[in-house]
Amino acid sequence: MIGRIAGTLIEKNPPQLLIDCQGVGYEVDVPMSTFYNLPALGEKVALLTHLAIREDAHVLFGFGSAEERSTFRQLIKISGVGSRTALAILSGMSVADLSQAITLQEAGRLTRVPGIGKKTAERLLLELKGKLGADLFSGGVAVAAGDHSGDILNALLALGYSDKEATIAMKSVPAGTGVSDGIKLALKALSKG
Repeated sequence: MIGRIAGTLIEKNPPQLLIDCQGVGYEVDVPMSTFYNLPALGEKVALLTHLAIREDAHVLFGFGSAEERSTFRQLIKISGVGSRTALAILSGMSVADLSQAITLQEAGRLTRVPGIGKKTAERLLLELKGKLGADLFSGGVAVAAGDHSGDILNALLALGYSDKEATIAMKSVPAGTGVSDGIKLALKALSKG
């Protein structure tokens, strides 16, 4: 019903914004990824939106990109995942990181998001497989059968590196590299950065 909203940013109270559109103030809930990229108060802002209508409320959700909104809509179709949970997922990890976790079937990365338990993470992996992040890492590293990229990535995450650092390090690991050699190459890349 409301697909886009453009106006002046009046208030920022995470995760909610107040946007003035021709004298009407719209409350819009946004994921933190969108929140961090907002302009200053008093500046013009435009967001793609999703309107959720419930018995007790009409809630408007805003997104900085079509990819984020599309992912949000995929998430809320899953049984047991409501709009608040979907917002938490998009606040806890980027669309690229979520796609990568789905591709590699890594429930552990999803359970790090507050409010996502093991069962919900497994349901997300099952229902989003093939719909989100089918064949690529966010860094553009292809995942092939027999490839050890997932194991190498998990090792880097277990060593305490962030998703972003681990994904960047994975770019220096050629496809088909063994696990131990891949970890060594990735660690060498991380030490240079």
